Amino acid sequence: MTITRFGISLDSALLERFDARIKEKAYANRSEAIRDLIRGSLVSGEWESSKVETVGTITIVYSHDTRELTDTLTDLQHHYYNSIVSSMHIHIDEHNCLEVIVVRGKSGEIKAIADKLIGTKGVKHGKLSLTTTGKHLQ
Repeated sequence: MTITRFGISLDSALLERFDARIKEKAYANRSEAIRDLIRGSLVSGEWESSKVETVGTITIVYSHDTRELTDTLTDLQHHYYNSIVSSMHIHIDEHNCLEVIVVRGKSGEIKAIADKLIGTKGVKHGKLSLTTTGKHLQ
């Protein structure tokens, strides 16, 4: 791997805010923070492409007391067994559950699965977290 140095020009107020953020996030230096920003942009680009394999997690919170909801969620997950790598079920309290579902595949497919699970009647909250397989990052 070859390292290339380059310079950038920033407004001093922007740089101060950036340096404060670097300190908050405990980056070793500006270079590490900038590399992370670039990688974040590249990962977002992967999610915009329908050709690149991506990974992510779908997190949902729901009440297990909601009639037939658990069966519906399980049926949906079985329908998408090719894209669902794993799931973890957590009992938050006597009524509420948290489920974390790890997914892998083309971004459009993963987004469709997330939309169906999160949009299921009775799901209180849901979120899709997108990331990368790392194959295209240094």
